[in-house]
Amino acid sequence: MDKKDKLKEVVDQAIASQHVPHVKLKKMGPTSVDIDKLTKPSKETHQEYWGKGLTYLAIVLIIVLVVSIIGFVGYHGLATFVSDHVNVFHFLTSTDWDPGEGKNHVGAAVMIVTSFLVTILAALVATPFAIAIALYMTEYSSKKGANFLQSVTELLVGIPSVVYGFLGLTIIVPVIRKLFGGTGFGILAAMLVLFVMVLPTITSLTVDSLKAVPSHFRKASMALGSTHWQTIYHVVLRVATPRILTAVIFGMARAFGEALAVQMVIGNAVLMPYNLVSPSATLTSQLTSQMGNTVMGTLPNNALWSLALLLLIMSLVFNFLVKLIGKKGQK
Repeated sequence: MDKKDKLKEVVDQAIASQHVPHVKLKKMGPTSVDIDKLTKPSKETHQEYWGKGLTYLAIVLIIVLVVSIIGFVGYHGLATFVSDHVNVFHFLTSTDWDPGEGKNHVGAAVMIVTSFLVTILAALVATPFAIAIALYMTEYSSKKGANFLQSVTELLVGIPSVVYGFLGLTIIVPVIRKLFGGTGFGILAAMLVLFVMVLPTITSLTVDSLKAVPSHFRKASMALGSTHWQTIYHVVLRVATPRILTAVIFGMARAFGEALAVQMVIGNAVLMPYNLVSPSATLTSQLTSQMGNTVMGTLPNNALWSLALLLLIMSLVFNFLVKLIGKKGQK
């Protein structure tokens, strides 16, 4: 007796032994079951196979894409040190950037310092505003007011970076030039542009973090006699701190990788900044302004790929920090 015969015998016995016939099986008796139909994959089973196959294919494509990007940027970025024999320590600490003059003039310290200064200052300025707006949206505003602010925030996220750069070039730079003198280009202008750009990102994520705080935490605090502000300060913000820090890091990652808007207002001069209104250059601004002026495989081109490798490494560092803070928040 094969498997189909055994299955048919079991099904027939199950149907024959029913004391209360099932609604759908009341007209079905022994030997009337199509065993071939039971043993063949159904339409839903085929759909399940297709769904799993497409999901796994998408995962494989994403993995291949990420590995390809890391490998491509890493291969060209490391060529500066492997093929052109540039010293890594000299590359990271020297302020002399003129790759066309030889390997002793490949120093990225100016771009590294400026990139971190602009990113940190923009995050420091944007975070208090983002938390204040998020608290108003979640704790004080009416539903209509919160929806309006949410729409405005989403609108700011969708504005292209070139628009922010153009507004900074035509509004912020002339104002700084009038107030502080000089050209108006520099870290201050770039920081103000990035402040407006990262504010919606930090605000949206902060709103989500505040909404994620369980409501019974607030009720328990109120039951103990705390005021609304005491509840917000001592309970809501404390519980949401890990998620808020994650929002800040995401904003910093956005600021660190911004290219076009920063390039338009920072001055693109590879000079170590001595104040907030002196022209300088970031990793991204140098890449966007110089990559089209170099020949593939030459030292100037490889040096720019090394700057791109630094940006990629920093992106991985930001992602690692997000994961680390998320794990501590869960604990």
